[in-house]
Amino acid sequence: MLLPLFCVNSVFHYKNKDNINYYINGVSQLTKALKVSKKLMSFEEIKAHFTEVSFIKRVQSVQLKTEFIRFEKGLSNEYAFLFWFPIELIKIQFNIELLVFYSFIEDITKERLHIDTLYQFIGTVDSAISTASVRSGELATCKPVFVSEKKMSVTQIAHPLVENCIENDLNLEGESLLLTGSNMSGKSTFIRTISLNSIIAQSLNFCFAKSYQAPFLKIYSSIRISDDLSEETSYYLQEVLTIKKLIEASTSSSPCLFVLDEIFKGTNTIERIAAGKAILSYLNKRNHMVMVSTHDIELTELLVVDNYKLHHFSEHIENETLFFDHKLKEGKLKTRNAIKVLELYDYPKVIIEEARGVEVDCFGDSVSS
Repeated sequence: MLLPLFCVNSVFHYKNKDNINYYINGVSQLTKALKVSKKLMSFEEIKAHFTEVSFIKRVQSVQLKTEFIRFEKGLSNEYAFLFWFPIELIKIQFNIELLVFYSFIEDITKERLHIDTLYQFIGTVDSAISTASVRSGELATCKPVFVSEKKMSVTQIAHPLVENCIENDLNLEGESLLLTGSNMSGKSTFIRTISLNSIIAQSLNFCFAKSYQAPFLKIYSSIRISDDLSEETSYYLQEVLTIKKLIEASTSSSPCLFVLDEIFKGTNTIERIAAGKAILSYLNKRNHMVMVSTHDIELTELLVVDNYKLHHFSEHIENETLFFDHKLKEGKLKTRNAIKVLELYDYPKVIIEEARGVEVDCFGDSVSS
């Protein structure tokens, strides 16, 4: 009588093994998470902060079933077989594993909110430790001040991933930023610095500066763009699609920060300046702020009337070597260095002379190199 029952139960038992193998990693992680949460609650500082920890007991109520389900995973040698085999026969005969598994699934479903709370508890402590570690490091940090008006005032702001980063100040009141500068002077790094610190300020309530004052901002960027052959999109088309998202976001009543690096550099100069001016004027409305870096000096004259404040980075040359101070300066750029860089890297003299001749023909004496 028992033999036919054993055969039928064997089919169900080993068919259920697939379900158990599917869930086994999750079961193991839940057991580890429960142990970690208990360890964390042994610290008085954490216990004082988290007063409601009933979720640990609720999750612990399913632990016995999790240990039963992952029992076989802990068997690692042939001697364990002598212990495992008779237990396996009993489980098959009475379908114990199948019953426990579905009871476990039922408990997990019933306690899913407490399990979610358990993982959030561990994540909160983990993120708090990470944040405290950063704030106790060598980099200077401050607590941000959030305002409702269109304003950004930062002092000694720095990029945390740039070694020995030069700190800079910026003050915008009802304005946006148009940033010009020579090649390699730090334009892109600076607008990234502002963006990164805005995100950190709004998410972790500190930033890498001596002081930071700005509204809560939704941040949109068009910085690192590349063409995509698999989707048959050119560099310029990728720019068009990316900036279109910024234009759509500008219809929101929530303040946004639009960060653009070298707008429309994938097309010709005349149309780039025309389209860039129109788009930047369009984005700089309501309580939105725009920060754009560009080599197009012409945009400075066009956008200064559209409430853009002009800043620039520059360099100087000593003993045929370029030196950058990476300090933000007010006003528009008055120098260029692209042809000088070619000369410093030993391009043929005939190329340098012809380039400078074309430069004078095109731009006259409006800037110096």
